[in-house]
Amino acid sequence: MTTIDYAKARELMVEQQVRPWDVLDPRVLDVLAALPREAFMPAAHRSLAYADLALPLGHGEFTLKPVLEGRSLHSLALEPTDDVLEIGTGSGYLTACLGRLTREVTSLEIHPELAQAARARLSEQSVDNAQVLVADALTWRNERRYSAICVTGAVAEIPAHFYDWLQPGGRMFVVHGRSPAMEAVLVRNEVNARRIQSLFETDLPYLVGAAPVPVFEF
Repeated sequence: MTTIDYAKARELMVEQQVRPWDVLDPRVLDVLAALPREAFMPAAHRSLAYADLALPLGHGEFTLKPVLEGRSLHSLALEPTDDVLEIGTGSGYLTACLGRLTREVTSLEIHPELAQAARARLSEQSVDNAQVLVADALTWRNERRYSAICVTGAVAEIPAHFYDWLQPGGRMFVVHGRSPAMEAVLVRNEVNARRIQSLFETDLPYLVGAAPVPVFEF
């Protein structure tokens, strides 16, 4: 039976996948190089933890590819004092990365089983500044404002209340549009305006309930 050298696989992921995709923030690269991604993957897919793949998590959900995780973290320009809202916990891996980079993370997960598994993995990795809530981000209401928001599933249109959760000066990474031609953007909540910067094209599964309404042609 072949034993996988996860440390080497992690190094190759950073150097051959993530860094060439313009992820140059040294804090982000350090976290990706240190955090054991395999510890967050379902056992059946652990050997593929560092492959350039979206891995199934159950309930119709998938991880982001490592390059997308790295690019989202880099794009948000996270600071150690930031408070972050993550929409879509999934495996908990990106939650852990956010936790290592910022002061506090609140992560929303619609599937109770995924939330429970993510909490256990975060605890095992001593990520104690991240809380995972079972909630539907499309109906969840909260008066708190965050320095950064990371949305891990696509939306056809960015919900208005997502913007409301941003502090002045806050940033949001989100993928929107219609499959297969979606756009990843960075939203900046500036003093007198909202600025949206196009980052790259991609194609992601939608958040539950956030797919486009079907158009019927007669």
